[in-house]
Amino acid sequence: MRLHAVSDIHLGYQANREAIHDIEARPDDWLILAGDVGETERHMHLAFDALQPKFRQLVWVPGNHELWAVTGRDGEPGERPLRGEARYRRFVDLCRARGVLTPEDPYPVVDLDGTRVRIVPMFLLYDYSFRPADVPAEAALSWAREDGVRCADEQFLPPDPHETRADWCRARCEATQARLDAVSDDLPSVLVNHWPLIEELARPPRIPRFSLWCGTRRTADWHRRYNARVVVSGHLHMPSTRIVDDVVFEEVSFGYPKQWRGRREPDAALRQIRI
Repeated sequence: MRLHAVSDIHLGYQANREAIHDIEARPDDWLILAGDVGETERHMHLAFDALQPKFRQLVWVPGNHELWAVTGRDGEPGERPLRGEARYRRFVDLCRARGVLTPEDPYPVVDLDGTRVRIVPMFLLYDYSFRPADVPAEAALSWAREDGVRCADEQFLPPDPHETRADWCRARCEATQARLDAVSDDLPSVLVNHWPLIEELARPPRIPRFSLWCGTRRTADWHRRYNARVVVSGHLHMPSTRIVDDVVFEEVSFGYPKQWRGRREPDAALRQIRI
């Protein structure tokens, strides 16, 4: 089998809903969906309806868009949306009903390129720590606004029942770290998270202060600590391959229609993950 990954397919856009049907079938392979499939359960079902028949196994991790508490946006008008943890758990249940692996499932071990590898889907969020040392946490949002940078998460992504998204991030990191620390072998890993794991890869050149919403310093050494061969992420809409500490970091975003139309075919957005 081969392993492929793509993120940020944003099925709230009609052009993207059409584009995913142009992804070629790879019936022996696995596909990672690294977050921002869309905002609603309908978007998730659209993705699975189109992609499950083409791949042996799908693996999903949430992005910020799945966690948005929105109504009437390609969903069921007037329905009060679930918030925070409850919303995330609803999406996990949806995935499990469809046979899609999630961060809440046992980490699968597969054979890639003749090597046994553990795939580690994660949900870690962000905590505003990707900021200069002289900017205190309480001033982080003001620091971003000084440069005209805002994130819709501040309006649409409630952290219930946690007091803040930073608190939710801490809880997710601690729980995931405990699971990884309990692994008793030295198998190489493919770490998957919607947000970048290290700060140096989380600075969009045109809006560098957007880094606030791009990860946490808690994961700065995870690629070394957990024997990663590859780290997969999205969120930035900046597809790239980078190498840090001899580990390959793959940013696998598909993006909004204006970002891919006329630049690449939808199937070319899939990145093969090589060990």
